[in-house]
Amino acid sequence: MLAAERKRLILEYVRKHNSATVSQLAQQFHVHEATIRRDLTEIEQEGVLKRTHGGVVMEQWTDDEPSFAERSQQSTDEKSRIGKFAASLVQNGDHIIIDSGTTTLHIAKHLVHHSNLTVVTNDINVASELKDAKGVKVILTGGELYPSSYMLNGMLTDYALKSLHVVKAFIGTPALHPQHGLMHPESQLVPAKQGMIRAAREIIVVTDHRKLGKLSLHTVAPASAIHSLITGSEADESDIQAFQESGIQVHVV
Repeated sequence: MLAAERKRLILEYVRKHNSATVSQLAQQFHVHEATIRRDLTEIEQEGVLKRTHGGVVMEQWTDDEPSFAERSQQSTDEKSRIGKFAASLVQNGDHIIIDSGTTTLHIAKHLVHHSNLTVVTNDINVASELKDAKGVKVILTGGELYPSSYMLNGMLTDYALKSLHVVKAFIGTPALHPQHGLMHPESQLVPAKQGMIRAAREIIVVTDHRKLGKLSLHTVAPASAIHSLITGSEADESDIQAFQESGIQVHVV
């Protein structure tokens, strides 16, 4: 059997069973495990399957985001750790962007004692968290209010971001893939995130382990645009390694 045909059949097998081990595939196709590992490596590079310890699973897709209220109750301890570490990367005197989201909100909670800090955000929750921080100047981008999440988005948001330049941008996401980069299911939210990335010298993605390795419909930015990733210790070692191999510095907290 030619390698191309075998890889096609491997895909069909994994789609049918959702996962498979190397030994199962070797027995199924009557080849050595080393051959299967080589096939899986090549298939994974195409972004269709995801390698696991000893096997492979189908890539997982994110087609929509849960509500803000629901997300705010998920992985709260992990998000708090991520937020605390992200805040430790901020220096007094910095100009930064904080994206809207439940993970990024935890960054703001740990910035209240900074001084001479400027925070640009499209999130009213983030701005509210910092409203009494005497050493922090908050700039809201403006834009259309999304009442369910207190996020600002749209043409005015995009226009404001085009005129700004900051040291760091902390970006949240529902889907982050080592090959395909930062992704999002909702097209109307993509331009603002892209504007934040263009405005910043350093891009830091903050996300809990459940978003790692996920695919979604729209690409916000390639993996090459991301400098650092901060995620929780709950993340699989294989996910961490995949992002490191993509050239992203990974901080596990």
